[in-house]
Amino acid sequence: MGCLVVDDEPSAQEVLKQYIADTPQLFLKGCCEDALAASEFLANNNVDLLFLDVNMPKLSGISFLKSQSEVPPVILTTAYDDYALEGYELDVLDYLLKPFSFERFLKAVQKLDKHADSSNEDTSVLTIRADKKTYRIATQDIRYIESAGDYVTIHTTEQRLTTYETLKNMESKLPADDFIRVHKSYIIAVSSIEYLEGNSVRVGDQFIPIGTTYRETVKQFFSE
Repeated sequence: MGCLVVDDEPSAQEVLKQYIADTPQLFLKGCCEDALAASEFLANNNVDLLFLDVNMPKLSGISFLKSQSEVPPVILTTAYDDYALEGYELDVLDYLLKPFSFERFLKAVQKLDKHADSSNEDTSVLTIRADKKTYRIATQDIRYIESAGDYVTIHTTEQRLTTYETLKNMESKLPADDFIRVHKSYIIAVSSIEYLEGNSVRVGDQFIPIGTTYRETVKQFFSE
């Protein structure tokens, strides 16, 4: 599991880096000194677990969590216990009071497995809000999904629905084997792809562009 450490204290960073290195199921994916840098990192990288300091300059860890529409599972770290209740109200995994031992660190990390089990959802159906209604969409009926800012439009065999959601978060809810990301703004159902032509793929009566970053992935898909 890839971890991001967000802490403005070098000594605290080093402790977490060492604990992560000593835990076989974890690896360090990044380290940020403030919440603003963490926000940028998360926008461009998938992270499985976030170690977040509460007291930081510019923006506190608590304020950072409140400002985010989506974050990976979070373990708060701080030298003060004043924020414990507020942290749990934000649905964090655990709250580590500095200085904490390796044993206490492992106990917090183990909660991630329980969290994953409890949040395991049926990926054959998506539940979304659109037009002031709640829809249940069978993923097998989705042809492609396109994004525009913080909104995505889901094109199915029968309808088109727009909801407030990021494409990154939507991608995490889909069965990985049934969908392919071909562009920063498009995800396509594998079963809907008719053919590849130049730098686009045909889906129904639409030609979906292939982004430069995703060309190798699409090429490999067609070669297989």
